[in-house]
Amino acid sequence: MAAGLHEAIRSLVADRGISEDLIKKTIEEFLFAAYKRKFGTTENAVVQFSEDGDEVSLFAKKMIVEDPEDPVTEIPLDEALELNEECEVGDELLIEIDPKEFDRIAVQSAKQKARQSLRDIQKDTLYSEFKSKEGEMIIGYYQREKNGDIFIDIGKTEGILPRRFQSPREFYHQGDRLKTLIYSVEKGPKGVNIVLSRTHTDFVKKLFEIEVPEVYDRTIEMYKIVREPGYRTKMAVYSNREDVDPVGSCVGLKGTRIQAIVKEMEGEKIDILKYEIDPREFIKNALSPAEVKQVYILDETKRSALAVVSENQLSLAIGKQGLNVRLANRLADWNIDVKTDQQFAELDITQEFKRDFESLFSSDGGQEEYEEIENISDIPEISEKYVNLLREHGIESIESYINADDEQLLAIEGIDGQVLEELNNIVNEYVDIVEENDNTDEQDEVRTEEEDAEQEGTEAEFEQEDEGEESETYECPECGSEITLDMESCPSCGVGLSFEYEEEEEEE
Repeated sequence: MAAGLHEAIRSLVADRGISEDLIKKTIEEFLFAAYKRKFGTTENAVVQFSEDGDEVSLFAKKMIVEDPEDPVTEIPLDEALELNEECEVGDELLIEIDPKEFDRIAVQSAKQKARQSLRDIQKDTLYSEFKSKEGEMIIGYYQREKNGDIFIDIGKTEGILPRRFQSPREFYHQGDRLKTLIYSVEKGPKGVNIVLSRTHTDFVKKLFEIEVPEVYDRTIEMYKIVREPGYRTKMAVYSNREDVDPVGSCVGLKGTRIQAIVKEMEGEKIDILKYEIDPREFIKNALSPAEVKQVYILDETKRSALAVVSENQLSLAIGKQGLNVRLANRLADWNIDVKTDQQFAELDITQEFKRDFESLFSSDGGQEEYEEIENISDIPEISEKYVNLLREHGIESIESYINADDEQLLAIEGIDGQVLEELNNIVNEYVDIVEENDNTDEQDEVRTEEEDAEQEGTEAEFEQEDEGEESETYECPECGSEITLDMESCPSCGVGLSFEYEEEEEEE
């Protein structure tokens, strides 16, 4: 029965994506349903497919008995011998059932059940297939639009691109070929709901995986992506290999890679920047394309920071309607305030910044504790390669490095101008040179001693002048004896003395 069945099964496999085994199982259930409708049970029903799968047969398994009580499951011996001459009582026979024996109601009921089974199988198959592809890129074709939502043909079924997941920059037409991200897959009353997106950050990531091999093979990792769909995307990247530039690889030679992605995103701006562990450097990069002069950490607990830029970079750092700084906040996960040099100077909180900075190196609530380092190898940010190069040329301590001039350092093979600048920046960051302050203190001490000596000399001169004035002598007008200004009478003759005339002359 049912000749040509194999072709029908192959057609269902191709059209609905259902496996051949599941279709055969559905046919079995269809025949069992028809059999049960006619005979009331399926316990003795047997379905068999031919070896080539082109035919299917339904049998009733019956026991051979002398006096049958149940004609559905038992058959008398005389009837059994007509079917098989070698059978005997106690044997079981498979008796083929002609489908024509089924009435119309039985067949209709079986068809209904078979359709429902096929729908459930198809739903489960599609769900399993696309659920495993959540977060992946898929290509489809614009079919139709309803209330702003776009239905896209993705092969075996349709996906829906909701209005909220469409970029405001993009416009679509029927038949357009679209790349979308499979956002979610859920079972619904009418089938499987496959929601697509072109605004998710993973959509950008998948585009880079397609265009940039280093991103696909994880040589370059995406630290974080933030996006305002249709306007600007910022992404921080880093490399797992020192010889691979993460930003340059994503941009491509003459911008070929990034241009292809920007074209797919209909001209949306994309900022690719390098991820840095140091939050100050990361915030600087996050505010690109603006050039940031300095970043101050206001409150590390609240993750609050201040970025200082020049006057002509302020609008670029903030961006149109604050878009650039808003994306930078989300990318770096810091609250970033942007000020110009003049605005920063007017804040008059330099000392506060200084205290905050110093507290970063304090382990007991603001009490300063610095670890004294003497050798270049003690500085963690200087690689072992350059430590060994300097050591080979007799430069091991920080003091010897500081005392060496640039020509001497540049003469070392492996150290060029860029490396030297980086080394100098690292040394300056980790080392405080206090010799000048000590000399200044000594000069201040010498200067103080000189001033004290000068003051003492001045006081001595005044004392001498006072002594000179006190030791000035005169002659008594009566006896001619020696008298002084502090005498009221002559010690020789006893005459009274008065110096009013002399005091008036001194006043004149």
